[in-house]
Amino acid sequence: METTKFANRHIGIEEKDLPQMLGKIGVKTLDELIDKTIPSQIRLKQPLPLAPAMTEREFAMHIAELASQNKLYKTYIGAGWYDSVTPAVIQRNVFENPVWYTSYTPYQAEISQGRLEALLNFQTVVSDLTAMPLANCSLLDEATAAAEAATMMFGLRSRAQQKAGADTLFVDEEVFPQVLAVIRTRAIPQGMKIRTGNYKTLEFTPDIFGCIVQYPNNSGSVEDYRAFTEQAHAAGCKVAVDADIMALVLLTPPGEWGADIVFGSTQRLGIPMFYGGPSAAYFATRDEYKRYMPGRIIGLSKDKYGHLCYRMALQTREQHIKREKATSNICTAQALLATMSGFYAVYHGPEGLKEIAGRIHSIAVWMSKQLTRLGYKQLNEVFFDTLRLQLPDHVSVPKLRTIALSKEINLRYFDNGEVGLSIDEATTVADANLLMTVFGIAAEEPVPDVAEIPDAPAFTGDLKRTSGFLSHEVFNRYHTETEMMRYIKRLERKDISLAHSMISLGSCTMKLNAASEMLPLSNMAWMGMHPLVPEDQAQGYRTLIANLSEQLKTITGFAGVTLQPNSGAAGEYTGLRIIRSYLESIGQGHRNLVLIPASAHGTNPASAVQAGYQPLTCACDEHGNVDLNDLREKAEANRDNLAALMITYPSTHGIFEEEIAEICQIIHACGAQVYMDGANMNAQVGLTNPGTIGADVCHLNLHKTFASPHGGGGPGVGSVCVAEHLVPFLPGHALFGNDANEVSAAPYGSAGILPITYAYICMMGADGLARATKAAILNANYLAACLKDTYGIVYHGKNGFVGHEMILECRKIHEESGISENDIAKRLMDYGYHAPTLSFPVHGTLMVEPTESESLAELDNFVDTMQAIWKEIEEVKNGDAAREDNVLVNAPHPEYEVVGNQWNHGYSREKAAYPIESVRWNKFWINVARVDNTLGDRKLLPTRYGSFD
Repeated sequence: METTKFANRHIGIEEKDLPQMLGKIGVKTLDELIDKTIPSQIRLKQPLPLAPAMTEREFAMHIAELASQNKLYKTYIGAGWYDSVTPAVIQRNVFENPVWYTSYTPYQAEISQGRLEALLNFQTVVSDLTAMPLANCSLLDEATAAAEAATMMFGLRSRAQQKAGADTLFVDEEVFPQVLAVIRTRAIPQGMKIRTGNYKTLEFTPDIFGCIVQYPNNSGSVEDYRAFTEQAHAAGCKVAVDADIMALVLLTPPGEWGADIVFGSTQRLGIPMFYGGPSAAYFATRDEYKRYMPGRIIGLSKDKYGHLCYRMALQTREQHIKREKATSNICTAQALLATMSGFYAVYHGPEGLKEIAGRIHSIAVWMSKQLTRLGYKQLNEVFFDTLRLQLPDHVSVPKLRTIALSKEINLRYFDNGEVGLSIDEATTVADANLLMTVFGIAAEEPVPDVAEIPDAPAFTGDLKRTSGFLSHEVFNRYHTETEMMRYIKRLERKDISLAHSMISLGSCTMKLNAASEMLPLSNMAWMGMHPLVPEDQAQGYRTLIANLSEQLKTITGFAGVTLQPNSGAAGEYTGLRIIRSYLESIGQGHRNLVLIPASAHGTNPASAVQAGYQPLTCACDEHGNVDLNDLREKAEANRDNLAALMITYPSTHGIFEEEIAEICQIIHACGAQVYMDGANMNAQVGLTNPGTIGADVCHLNLHKTFASPHGGGGPGVGSVCVAEHLVPFLPGHALFGNDANEVSAAPYGSAGILPITYAYICMMGADGLARATKAAILNANYLAACLKDTYGIVYHGKNGFVGHEMILECRKIHEESGISENDIAKRLMDYGYHAPTLSFPVHGTLMVEPTESESLAELDNFVDTMQAIWKEIEEVKNGDAAREDNVLVNAPHPEYEVVGNQWNHGYSREKAAYPIESVRWNKFWINVARVDNTLGDRKLLPTRYGSFD
């Protein structure tokens, strides 16, 4: 093995493994398998024209050189991003820890108790600080949270309002511009009208259904919205508030003055700016709106023996189940960042947060007084951290900017000539002195340094927070690093991640997230960059983004790309929004139908609705392919109104459909566009691509195909690549001078994790990427060959092979033994495995995707596990084990039960806990029994304060 070749470390299969695997599959060579799996007419004729693969050392030097091109000035721009201090204990033990960053969304509660508790901590922080009873466990960013609030209020209209056609959303003119831009992008296709203006002069009319205000606002002013909120409610309108989470430590929370929804960013709670993202947005609302709330909610429940535990609550609200009737298309959110922000609050506690917020406010108050003394007019009467300044007549903006840049300081410059500055957690007395020096030089006035800044009183009257927060023990115990480290580790040990075993979730591509890809993220040059700094200060980022964009265009065969969407579902929406804009530009804006195969991921129909389209389902045949006749008939019957086809390739059924090129031609002949969902791109890279196949647009899940970790449910990136004719409609941003189709707050979305994908492509090279795709297909077919005679494979391709994933047949098992696919999933936990994808896309089945990163030894152990479970099923089927008391229906078996004094089962403890030899030397102990999936929905308890008593 070439030890310096990264692909050899990323791909789990070695050359010596091929004879055994190919023999089991029934082919002579790997190329024969690929030829029989992927249709020849869509295969690439030449290798991808990418630069030669770098070694890990070469990439480390390259990324360090790029990082050195970033200039980290002290930045006081604010506007939604603020320098914060990530506690080292959290950075080291969570952000840089593969147990936390390689885990999956916690659908399987029994092996996710650690991060479920961490996310419940986050929800408790949000609920306490906003004074709202219900919070979710994160959304993508502040601007998309605003758009979700708009959609939710639209859905909450009374019957009378719906009948009267109330369709206007009022957005105060003092919300952040990027927030307004994303609201416009998302709201207008859904039939909403946007009205902006000054909330103080708004006249409520029957067409207004909701209002969005900001607290503190874009200028930094803290407004008292009590009277406005009362007026809105009297007029039948809901009120959503974009609130600064750190300011709420000192300010009266919106929940105490009547807000219906409170949302914003938790980036200030210990998350680096990362050139705009990722960080966790928060979203809180009233309990009565829980069924309308977007995103995931963590709640309390009990296991089968009555022990308190955690689970994802109200999952029936989600797009996977409700599809086109879902209230949101959100899938991936920002779980890892939410976890970190929750730990930040645990580490500092309520008194620590008060100290941090108080220091920020005190420096701002002192700055305001000093600047006024120098002749600057401070325009905000009441403020938390942000000053808006009118300059003296003898001070010009160019003069001030030049002086500030000479001191390596960035300020905010408004279009009308006023200047803003926002104080943050990282601002020191020395920083404040230097800031005053800049303003003093500009004003030609001497400014003496001070040794300390006095504490300023918080707020007075109705604006001053008087209610307590974070009273739960968890926020008042772990304030030393030793205690905090042990708490994090205690939670970590409860969760299965890629650090433990293969996670074979179909359609999720849980591949290796290599250490050499992750290491650059901890470099302050990538972590500490504000997204709105001048371009010359971000040359490292800009070069990386340009290089990565070219790589993705090459890989997909497309002409343009945007990196702005910060999840796969956001990428879906963006692609459809681009199509909508293009059709409008050619006079075809009336097209309102999107064809979607019945097998599609649930986000597809949900995204179509969000983009203002009506989904039209086309059938699949008995082999799992799109029913070509049904598709042709529906496309022809609706040719004048058909906007697009959304199709996943290879299909969600795990096969490469032979007719894919013809399908694209049928859609194009109707004047519509082809949207390719990139969820399964891991089976295409280097061998075929959407451009060659005939698609017009494709989103890529960088957190699947391109090695960015899942983080327990985010962060993700849903970059979108498009054909030449769609390039003019890619998302813009105010920073670029054009905010059309803007879909995230930051110009480049979650730019902070782009180095991961860039590293993966640079170190794999064209040959390594193609090898990875072949290995993914090889591994899937090997598992299919090993399991076909017991479980059975639901769908095969034309030549009898699967793509990079397969669906295991479990429906007959249930008919014959009473054992369900859920029982199999829970039993896998006793063997140390996360379950495959459950009952999707075919109910009663398991979908398995091994990825290219797994070794033959791990694949064989998984096969041994599945075959051992098959024997356990046979025992039940044959009557050798009781249907009501067996290792499957009682799974998983928690540690406390296995070592307890009582054992009330008709099988041994050994059979329960150590079913095969490999488990003995790598046992993952579970700390809860099977979780009750209905208790926590009947009584939703979404904070740490909840109790079923």
